[in-house]
Formats: sequence, structure tokens, C-alpha cells
Amino acid sequence: MNRPATMTTNRFDIVVIGAGIHGAGIAQAATAAGYSVRILEQYPQPARGTSSRSSKLIHGGLRYLETGQFHLVMECLRERQILLHNAPQLVKLRPFYIPVYDWSKHQPWILRTGLSLYALLGGLGPQMRFKTLDRRQWQRLEGLRTDNLRVVFQYYDAQTDDRALTHAVMHSATRMGAELILGATATRIELGDTGGLVQFSRTGKISECHAKVIVNAAGPWVNDVVQRVLPHQNPYPYDLVQGTHIIVPGRLYAGIYYVEAPQDGRAVFIMPWGENTLVGTTECTYTGAPDAIKPSNTEIEYLLEVVHHYFPQKTVKRNNIIHVFAGARVLPKGRNAASARLRETSLITDRELQPRLISVIGGKLTAYRATGQRVMTEIASSLPPRTPIANTKHIPLVPKQ
Repeated sequence: MNRPATMTTNRFDIVVIGAGIHGAGIAQAATAAGYSVRILEQYPQPARGTSSRSSKLIHGGLRYLETGQFHLVMECLRERQILLHNAPQLVKLRPFYIPVYDWSKHQPWILRTGLSLYALLGGLGPQMRFKTLDRRQWQRLEGLRTDNLRVVFQYYDAQTDDRALTHAVMHSATRMGAELILGATATRIELGDTGGLVQFSRTGKISECHAKVIVNAAGPWVNDVVQRVLPHQNPYPYDLVQGTHIIVPGRLYAGIYYVEAPQDGRAVFIMPWGENTLVGTTECTYTGAPDAIKPSNTEIEYLLEVVHHYFPQKTVKRNNIIHVFAGARVLPKGRNAASARLRETSLITDRELQPRLISVIGGKLTAYRATGQRVMTEIASSLPPRTPIANTKHIPLVPKQ
């Protein structure tokens, strides 16, 4: 390759492309294990994509039990516990309420069975307890409609600020020695016998660095990165699914409501967010560029209808909406509804032995730390021995000041 005269060369054990929650978590895992790490992020700040546009929940995924994803639920519940301990300022346990009506798709006995299994997978500790609310307690549920209401279940999961959590994880990685370069777009990746060369553009200048392993943690842009790799790599089969949220006036103080959308029975959360209420999410297949994603009128009306259906006294109109945002998640390609697809993270390497490139497909906010550990296991054969400096299970995470 003909290289510009302005190009500088740096060598690292690992180069991570993408500074969302998974890029941050992988960088944290790698630096804690004693490796030299550089992170390249195309935007001016970490968590500019999906990692700041989620439902802000740290949870096991109660609904994933329907599709038999028991290992994912157990892993997420374990990671939730670690985050509650390591990040008490960022991750808070909240009561969740599931109202069941005559018309609800899920009958009370099904939910009771699911919550019992959820508690079992979570270790049956105090934070896994659930109950049904006495009818006399329904009045404290802030105007939740009660006509044809059969039962209300209460259980516990956690809530976070996804952007703040990503920043905290990234800060822990850089504090241990990782180098974060913002506004840096990977333009070319050349794989060699013992690693790869990453060329990137920043403020009009072309630079490059060498790594024993390149981690593609670009989220919805993962195939954009793959297209820049030599020798040629086949793109990965997945769908981008758009999720839209709205923030409306008025805070809900009792907790988070986990409801079925009246239009199609999908799960939607209605939850406190600051002094307002956050409602989401939708799930629509998206085919455009990830950075061009934006909420549609249909999605906004869909979420407003959910609010009006369950809280008829909340007179929220379109012009009352405070904020609307949308993000894209990566899900396995398929013809069935997004809600029915598996949510397990896939790790794809360029070769079975001593991989030079590994790509992260999909993933859950809650399980970012576990994903980082899995990546380190997958690429261990490509890395020299190093002395660990920390254990990610015990690294405190604090809000960025």
C-alpha cells in the first residue's frame, strides 16, 4: 500500500473500533487483562449511537423466557447484580408493574410461572422476589386504568442512564491505560499473518496503527467496517431494527410499567425519566444508513396510543412531547417478528485459529461486561501472555464528572 508521508505507525495488542457500550466493555476487559489497547470512535463522544438510545434498562429480559433464551436471561441477571454493586450511582433497582387485563395476551398463570422461573434463574435472592398487588393498592398506580383489570404483578429490575454508564466504563478503561481516539474513522484494514494494520482518518489526517487483534464493535456499522477489510470478508447476515422512544411530561413515581401494546401485544415500557416519562420501544426493520435513522410519525402515534390506553387521564398530545429519539439494534436476519428473534451476542472471527479480526454482532446493554470477557476468550490464542491488573467483576464505575 502507498502510504502518505504524514502517516505515523503505532503498535497495540488490540485495536477496538467503536466506543459504544460493547467497545467500552471490551476495552475495559482487555486493559484489565494487561493488554495495550486503542479505541477508535468515529463520533466526537462515546455512546453516540445505540448506546445512548436504548430503553435505559439493566434487566434479565423477562420476555426472553418465551423464546427459551434461559442462558441469556441468567447471564443478564448475573450481570445486573454485578452492576448494582459496582455502579450504585448509575444503576438503580426499581419496582416493575405488569397489569393483566381480560384482553391481555398473557394470562396470570403464565406470568406467575415466568416470574417464578425468572427468580430461580436469578438465584432466588431478595431482589428476585415478586408479588401480586392487593386491589386496595391499585389506587397508588398513578391513574393506571383498572376497568377489566384482573391482577397486577410487581417484581424488580434496574434502570440506568445508558450514555452515562458507557462513559463510566470507557473512563475505567482509559484510567487503566487504554487510548481513546475520538472523531477517528477506520478507512482501511489490512490483515496480515500475525495481526492487522488499521488506517484511520481524523481531522483530515490519515494515520495507522498495528494490532495483533482488531475488534469490530461498531454496532449497526459493523458491516461498514467489514467492507473495508483486506483480504475481502463476506458481510454478516443481520437486520437493523429501529426502536423509537418518546419522552412526555409528568413523572411516574411508583415505578416502571411493563405493558402490552393494545395494537399488537408487543412489550412496551412506561417509566420515570427525570421529571418526565419515557415510553418505548418500537421494533421496525430499518434498511437505511444507521446515522440517518429517525423516528417515524407512525411510531410516535403508536407510543402515544399505548400511553392513552393505559393512562387515560394523561392527556398527552403530539405537541406536548418533550423529546423523541430512535436507535438501531442488530438482530439475526429472519422473517419472523423482531420480538421473537434471539438476542444472544454473536462473535465472528476471520479464522478459527489465531484470529486477527473479531466482530461483535448484536448484544445487550446489561451483558456488556460478559461480552467483553467472551471476546477475550475468543482471541486469547492471538495474544501474548500478560499480567492482569484488575478484575472487571470488581471495578467501581462512577459517573463522569
